[in-house]
Amino acid sequence: MAEEPVYAPDQLKPGNRKWARRGAIGSAAILLLYLWGNHEGNTENLWLIGIAVLLIVIVLADSVLRRNGLKANDQ
Repeated sequence: MAEEPVYAPDQLKPGNRKWARRGAIGSAAILLLYLWGNHEGNTENLWLIGIAVLLIVIVLADSVLRRNGLKANDQ
């Protein structure tokens, strides 16, 4: 009992899911805007596109899992 961490009630509250989704999609859009820069080669472009696609896939997977009841809505 003495070794268990102590949590305040506000630490266990879930965040605002709608704003998190908007933030992820907005971040993906900003990453794609970086494609128009003054850099040479495609390595940077591949990383920017890959990270943007990953963010969008995570948002879509989260919404599908919640809609199908495979992930709790309170988290």
